[in-house]
Amino acid sequence: MKALVEVLTSTTRYLKERGVASPRLDTELLLGHVLGLDRVQVYMQFDRPLTELELESLRGLVRRRGNREPLAWILGKRDFFEHSFRVGPGVLVPRPDTETLVEAALVWIDESPSFVADVCTGTGCIGLSIALARPEVKLFLTDLSPEALACAKANVELHELASRVAVLRGDLLQPIPAGRPIDWVLANPPYIPTAELATLEPEVRDQEPRLALDGGGDGLEIYRRLIPEAARRARRGLLLEVGAGQAPMVGELMRMAGFLEVEALKDLGGVERVVRGRRSA
Repeated sequence: MKALVEVLTSTTRYLKERGVASPRLDTELLLGHVLGLDRVQVYMQFDRPLTELELESLRGLVRRRGNREPLAWILGKRDFFEHSFRVGPGVLVPRPDTETLVEAALVWIDESPSFVADVCTGTGCIGLSIALARPEVKLFLTDLSPEALACAKANVELHELASRVAVLRGDLLQPIPAGRPIDWVLANPPYIPTAELATLEPEVRDQEPRLALDGGGDGLEIYRRLIPEAARRARRGLLLEVGAGQAPMVGELMRMAGFLEVEALKDLGGVERVVRGRRSA
């Protein structure tokens, strides 16, 4: 049997050779997943011998990571904002940058009853984070992807929000019945220009769903459709995640559609990551 520290060292070396950006951290998380330990416990049990069954389970996961499958898919979950969400193959992995959208929304969405639509929802992490922080919010989650919708439904169940959330398949706001009120529209739509997809890391380029990434020629295809829809249906406001350098153009589209108080907000890296605007003063 091999000691945990030996496996940690050899696996880290293997993942580094495969081009994984954070081989040591990923190895620690994979070991913890197989052994049921957190990262601190992994370090406290360096001398622990691993059984052949444990080693075999680890080998399968390490092969997947070495093939550049996203770590969150392998672990089956991703921490986002203040909670953990299920995620798996076929669904975009939540990014820390997207937490900026949730923070911006919670500044405007108060404790009063309201209806929120999270379109292009993926895991549902944006809308569900809002619903968990605001007990009076009722939520619509929409997406075109069956895999994303299945994941979103699993997260609704995980966080026991079924009484306040509707998960709907369709394009943008269209699956939400015309008579249903919508106060706030939120979205992290696909915004990567098509030509730039080939330059992305293998975890993204070769694994994550193109539907959730490809924003068309200039990355703004979905914004040109969603913003006018939101202007017709959102009673209070619209908040959008955008790619680097896209905030001025998205902001102008929102002003042209009649949104007021349009502003861009930066993420922790200093990138203008969120554009938001109100429907009325």
